[in-house]
Amino acid sequence: MSERLQVKEASSLMVFLSAQLQGWARSKIKQRLQTGCVSVNGIAITQHDYALSEGDLVEVGATAKAASSSPSQLEILYSDRDIIAINKPAGLLSVGNAKETQQHALAILRNQLSRRTQPIKLWPVNRIDRDTSGVLLFATSREMREAVMNKWDQAEKTYLAIVEGCPNPAQGTIDQPLRLDDVEYRVHVGAHPDAKPAITHFKTERTNNMRTLLQVQIDTGRQHQIRAHLSWLGYPVVGDERYGTKGDRMGLHALSLTIIHPKTGKELVFETPAPADFFALMNQTKLKAVDKKPVKAASRK
Repeated sequence: MSERLQVKEASSLMVFLSAQLQGWARSKIKQRLQTGCVSVNGIAITQHDYALSEGDLVEVGATAKAASSSPSQLEILYSDRDIIAINKPAGLLSVGNAKETQQHALAILRNQLSRRTQPIKLWPVNRIDRDTSGVLLFATSREMREAVMNKWDQAEKTYLAIVEGCPNPAQGTIDQPLRLDDVEYRVHVGAHPDAKPAITHFKTERTNNMRTLLQVQIDTGRQHQIRAHLSWLGYPVVGDERYGTKGDRMGLHALSLTIIHPKTGKELVFETPAPADFFALMNQTKLKAVDKKPVKAASRK
């Protein structure tokens, strides 16, 4: 059962809900906001101070609308004859493997784009973890995949991460090498004969001192790089069971990917905002802006 409320005059969302939902405890209203149960004009909103305009329709549900882990259709951010960028939801594998029987983005997209007489073939250019949402890129031929990958060192890869704690300094660079343990399926940080170079840059966007929203850029693209690096630094990604503490949703989102198109030579930017359930991870404490003045790199050796 949900409440549908029409806005009569401009107001902030929390003030409006407090006035309209008589008998509701303030903590209950906050809980609905933070768990993605409140929408404005059909879009989930978690900000208490979100500005409402006259005529807006506010809906308050008992629970957030759950995203299917295996949707039948995926949001396409960009497509041409050679490459296709999609917005992968959290909880969905990028591609399948011999050990996994669950549906995955590659199969869904292939089915979505294929016609009965014209099946389509796709090759993954990059991969993001099952519990990470955001930009995922595919090529329509093996040759195009290799062409994109040949210039992968020029690609710009930007993520949003919500971590436990408040990094100090507020921004920096982690340049510790990484090594994947195939037995534990866990990445180890630090010098080792089998370790490969990995560079992660991070910058604090917002914090409530218990959890922090970071913008993260990676020069390399090692498996579990951001998760392993931030955990090693002492600020694990929220909801990351492997490198931190288990949660309902992992606080990692592939915000944008910038590449050079191999055929045209043009720069292409694929970007998709993080969903409401991602920002809900910031918990119940009000966010505050932080000083973003440059600081020394936070690399620990």
